[in-house]
Amino acid sequence: MDIRQLRYLIALVRAEHFTRAAEICHVTQSTLSGRIRALEEELGLAIVERGQRYHGLTPEGERVYRWALKIVEDVDALTADVAMLAAEPRGRMTLGVIPSALPLSAALTGRVTARYPGVAFEIRSMTSRQVLQAVEEFQIDAGLTYLGNEPVPVGRSWPLYREHYRLFVRAGHALAGRETVRWAEAAAHPLAALTEDMQNRRIIDAAFREAGAAVEPVVESNSVIALCAQVLTGRVACVLPGSFRGILGAGVEAPRLVEPEVTHTVGLVALAPDPEPVLLAALREAAAELTGAIDAGDDPIGSGNLHGGG
Repeated sequence: MDIRQLRYLIALVRAEHFTRAAEICHVTQSTLSGRIRALEEELGLAIVERGQRYHGLTPEGERVYRWALKIVEDVDALTADVAMLAAEPRGRMTLGVIPSALPLSAALTGRVTARYPGVAFEIRSMTSRQVLQAVEEFQIDAGLTYLGNEPVPVGRSWPLYREHYRLFVRAGHALAGRETVRWAEAAAHPLAALTEDMQNRRIIDAAFREAGAAVEPVVESNSVIALCAQVLTGRVACVLPGSFRGILGAGVEAPRLVEPEVTHTVGLVALAPDPEPVLLAALREAAAELTGAIDAGDDPIGSGNLHGGG
């Protein structure tokens, strides 16, 4: 058994197609199939359901796959951890981030790269459920997601900040020029919102229900950039965290939403293996620094008011 066999198996499960998996691994299909078959022979069990096409794993194969994920992650973590111990540390980290936390991801990664200039990041926008699944399947190193609102069944979590909500409107909108807007008032105007697979949307829908209002957004998107663009047209309003004030900039106002007051905790999640990788420790320390700055009233992303109050 060698690590390549396990990588081939992981690629096959994720691609769900022998040819695509072989392309991902930069080998021929016959090579990939042969190495997986050799793994089956060595373990003395069938891993892949046999047929003309990929039909999934056998029950025994599912267990082998879970072990393969862990073993490959440990090997990759060892390689990355050793690279961080060099005189000039280098590494790469993949973060899954819920759309509403994307502004804060820049402040978080910036603190790490200030300490380790040789570190690079890949940031993926994901739903909260995708973040947790990707962490569990070793597809990302850590995630930024909601804590406490829905179950977070992963290794460890570290709270970062409390998310507060504002109604973003173009200057000249009927609700512009106000410090606060009631959720029920906002519901009476055309709204853009994230799609229903996003936890942020479920939070917002619950707030409208608590206010006794039913909302049917006129625009839905899984991209916060698309929502921001809709606000800039002046035709719709959008409920977003206060941290987006600095992104939308001049010409857009963001009165605070009240009645009810709604806040939710956003934090860092990771499997937190033992020993803890140097890069994960650096990210966790950066998260603690960021939390301290926010608690002290600082605005780490230049949004004017991170919490959305005042």
